[in-house]
Amino acid sequence: MSTSASERATAAIVESNDVLVELAEQLHDDPELAFEEHRSASATATVLERAGFRVERGVCDLPTAFRASAGSGSLTVGVFAEYDALPEVGHACGHNIIAASAVGAAIGLRSVAEELDLTVKVFGTPAEEGGGGKVLMLERGAFEGVHAAMMVHPWSFDRLESGCLAVDHFDVTFVGRTAHASAAPSQGVNASDAMTISQVAISLLRQQFEAGDQVHGIVTHGGEAANIIPGHVTGRFMCRSTTDAGLERLMPRVRACFEAGALASGSTLSIDQLAPPYTHMEQDRDLLALYRRNAEARGRTFDLDDAGSPLPNYSTDMANISLAIPTIHPLVGIETNGAVNHQPEFAAACKGPSANQAILDGAISMCLTGVDAANDERLRARLIAG
Repeated sequence: MSTSASERATAAIVESNDVLVELAEQLHDDPELAFEEHRSASATATVLERAGFRVERGVCDLPTAFRASAGSGSLTVGVFAEYDALPEVGHACGHNIIAASAVGAAIGLRSVAEELDLTVKVFGTPAEEGGGGKVLMLERGAFEGVHAAMMVHPWSFDRLESGCLAVDHFDVTFVGRTAHASAAPSQGVNASDAMTISQVAISLLRQQFEAGDQVHGIVTHGGEAANIIPGHVTGRFMCRSTTDAGLERLMPRVRACFEAGALASGSTLSIDQLAPPYTHMEQDRDLLALYRRNAEARGRTFDLDDAGSPLPNYSTDMANISLAIPTIHPLVGIETNGAVNHQPEFAAACKGPSANQAILDGAISMCLTGVDAANDERLRARLIAG
């Protein structure tokens, strides 16, 4: 009895399961920060090379970005891998799972690429955590010719939809003048006061925020010593909004709060952009419906989506891709015992049986979404037409 393309693709992923788990655990045990993911990018690219992909490393003038390709069909499906970690808490957002599931999905699609007239591409994308690697790659033409883009993201439950917020990342620096805090305080210009005034102003402004707007940040350097008037204070901040237009309205109001702190304290202010802005996300409904069907066949459930439960909020540079290419970015649940993303306990949950199941389910669900899209004449035509 002949087997279908879906069955053969699934079998190829299952056969590679041990390799996928090994990759995820290797990344988990050796976390690297944004734009520094040299070992992680190399390990992910090497697995793809061994699976028969043509790999270009260091694409778009980004040393830790890569593009891997297989097949030469008329429909090009892109699968996106992330592998950067967070400071202190490592892979507490599960990017090791993202990378492994992307590799698995691509291996499955490669096994049926010729018969389905597919080109399969895997993009190794650095610095999702605040660096905007995908935005830089998009601006530099890395994704030209890609008709559909996919990735899954680990979460503490399965969701198709999420409240993906537009975000701006930036550093704030106040420069004043140091002085002896007891003997000559009047000779100082207190940069810490500037930061305090700014944060209070932002807190007061929150009452007038539009629904969904957020500002949060940390002080990264607060001064030199308790008996020195702080002359140099820095912070790292993020502004979020439900849409790009909302973010454009929010940013000048927040900037004015920092300007007020500088004016009131006599300090000077500089604001440095850390990454290109991330947009809101628009998922492709047809592709998402295919993903749902294939994920449910793996035992995943989306009761929270059906019930209209509050959407989980986050930001990602995959959102910028979604405004340029038909994209899906569903959340794949892992067992976290109540932990949420960006906690050490979530990082611990990103290695082990539940994480391994998420890799397999995510890889197969994405792969079969690509297979179904290739076999759906109407959807295939729409995707190619752009």
